[in-house]
This record gives sequence, structure tokens and C-alpha cells, in this order.
Amino acid sequence: RIDLIFPQSNWDQILDSLYAAGLEERLLGTAIIDGVPYDSVGVRYKGNSTYSPSRVKSPFNIKLDYVKDNQEVDGFGTLKLSNVWFDPTFVREVLGYEIARKYMPASLANYIDVYVNGVAIGLYVSVEDVDKGFMRKHFHSDGNARFKGEISGPSQVHVVWGYRGPDSADYQVLYELESKAGWNDLIDFLDTLNNSTSAVENVLDVDRHLWMLAYDNLLVNLDSPINFAHNYYLYRDDSHRFNPIIWDLNMNFGAFHRIIGDGNLTVTQMQQLSPYFNEANSNYPIVNKILTNSVYKKQYIAHMKTIIAENFSNNWYLTRALELQDIVDSRVQADANKYAGYSYFLSNINSSYTTIPGITELMNARITFLNNQVLFKAVAPAITAVSHAPQVVDALSQVAFVATVTNASQVRLAYRNNLIELIQYQPATPQ
Repeated sequence: RIDLIFPQSNWDQILDSLYAAGLEERLLGTAIIDGVPYDSVGVRYKGNSTYSPSRVKSPFNIKLDYVKDNQEVDGFGTLKLSNVWFDPTFVREVLGYEIARKYMPASLANYIDVYVNGVAIGLYVSVEDVDKGFMRKHFHSDGNARFKGEISGPSQVHVVWGYRGPDSADYQVLYELESKAGWNDLIDFLDTLNNSTSAVENVLDVDRHLWMLAYDNLLVNLDSPINFAHNYYLYRDDSHRFNPIIWDLNMNFGAFHRIIGDGNLTVTQMQQLSPYFNEANSNYPIVNKILTNSVYKKQYIAHMKTIIAENFSNNWYLTRALELQDIVDSRVQADANKYAGYSYFLSNINSSYTTIPGITELMNARITFLNNQVLFKAVAPAITAVSHAPQVVDALSQVAFVATVTNASQVRLAYRNNLIELIQYQPATPQ
């Protein structure tokens, strides 16, 4: 629970005016988090389609260390509170991040009751900020180039990860610099991706990128860079490769269903969205410069099949969704400002609410559709009887790895010497 306390009774009007000014200025107040006071915090509204000056329940950005350095809760100095708009189930974001964290760096997410000046505003989702602390946790550094994919100006068709020439000014419509420097690194990355594709592994963690592409497509997360040029971060790690970081999952599982430059998808069209969506679209180098590589495409399909097997074919996602709903059920009932009524909190798990598909309605048919695609039917390699010798490995000694692999034409051992070094590959010797 967070209680925000402002001395001004017209705090909402002030926050609306600050949002309208677009300068990300904050209103000073006190936050009481589970009974512990944090004074001199900075608060502003955030969001695009989820924010409205006429909406009682708009999303918050709360900076605990706005005035007092190192003022944190559980190690976090900034709290980003999503208002769970466009999601009657209240699980799309929390469940979505939980699945994503199994395969890639992704934010923690939980639920928070929000009160302002003693008045209940509603139940929110709190999402971990993709800040320096996030970078240290996942990449073991925090000072390298960091960008947020953010469109400034009207929504339109943009070339996602396109090369726009050597002038950094030409990139500021699509990227927001969040580090002290980095434009040259970004431009070099995009130049290489678009014009020297064979060297892309030098500037992009391709495997990590394939996990994100597989996730966004599988979960029909179309408010993402596979369709829309925003809602992601890029961080350049100490091996000089950019890493995409997933962001803003409140409209995944088909809640956002508009194809940029085209129209809205029906539930059936979302269920049958091609796993190679935008592979041939020149406006999406983020996809077509990667999936046109036959090896990367096999990795991509393998990643998608892994996500399917570990979360959907076994129905884990539904069990977990219902567990999350059970945790917040009474809070949702009490939320007078939620997006949809309580009955739709229950029913949208399985059936549509207006144009928002039921989660199982979407995913059960989607898994059936994908599993019937030709490349998804291919028999995957089987790796068994893995061993290494010696069992106790001394520093600087030689180690032999042995494995039995079937249904494969090539076998490689992938390794690296520390957490930040580039992965290297050693071809296997048949025995």
C-alpha cells in the first residue's frame, strides 16, 4: 500500500498541468509505503494511452530519491505504477513479466494499493524501473549507452531500427538517451545491422534479441517494436553489444491489436498471427535483418517452442493467472476506478471483453495454430548423456565434454570465460 500525501487539495489538477507541459516536472509530497514514511518524494503522471486528465486512476511515476539521495524501498528509488488500463483481468502485466524473466532480463512486477490524501484511487501494478540498478543486476555495469525506444511526435509508420545517417539529430524522434553519452554507439549499431549484417553479432546480443522477438510474437504483444516503434530499452554491455530489454506489457495477450499502418486484427487473426510477422517488411529491420538468417530463424523457432512448452502447453500460464487473481480479488472488487467491472475481471481470462480477447481464448488457439506450422513440426535435436571430465576441474586445465546428440547435422559447444565476454563456439568432434 502507498499513501501519497500532498499539501495541495488540487493535486490532480497540478499533476495534469505538469503532464501537459511535457517537461516531466514533479509535485513534491510524502509517500507512506506499508506504514513507512518517505518525505520529499517527487510525483508525476506517466503513460500515453493509459493516461487521461479526465481519468481518476492515471499511472504514476514516484521518485523516492527526488530530493533525498539514496532514499529507497527494497533498493528501488523509483516506482512506476501502471493503472492496469485495457486489462480487465489485472494479470497481463504481472504474468507477462514473470514469463519474460525466465528467458531474458525483464522487470519485476507486483501489485500496490494507492491512496492519495486519504482517498482510495485503486489497485495498480508496480513495475521495476529499467535504470542503473537494473543494468548492474543484469549486465554488471551501468555507465554504458542506454536508450529508451520512444516516439516523439504523432504515431505513424516508422522504420524500427533503421539507419538514418550519421547525424544523431535524425534519431531523436525514435530514441531517448538515458545515459550521459551514446549516440555514436547507437548509430554504429544501426549502421552495422542494416548495412553489414554479417557482423551483427559484434554489435547485438542476437540470442537475447531472438528471445524478445519470440516472446512478443507468441504473446501477441503488438504494442512493442515488432509492430510499434516504442516500448523497449537498449543497453550496450561491456562486450560492446546492444541488448534489447522488454518494456510496458500492460497490453500484451492481444489487448493491443492494431497493426501500424494498417487496421485492427480480429481475435481469429491474432490467434493466427504469423510467427514470421514483418519478416519481409522493410520498415522492420528489427525483424527482417534477423529472421532472414536461416540459423537465427531456427533459434527463434526453438525459443518460441521452449516458451510454449514451459508455459502454455502445460497450462502453467492459466494456473498462474488464477493464482494472481486470487491474490488481488478483494482489491479488484474494492477498486471503484478500474477499467472494467468485476465480472469482466473473472470472465476476460477465458472470453472477450469488447475487443480484448480472453487470454485462454487467444492462447489455446494460438498454440494449436503455431504447432501446425511446417517449421514447428520439425523434430528437434535431442541432447542426452552429457558429461565432462575430469569431474573436478582445476584452473587452466583441459576439460572434455561428451554428449549424445540425435536429429542434428551440426553440434557446437558454446562457452565464455566470464559473465560479460562474448560467447565463443567450438565445433564438436564426432566419436
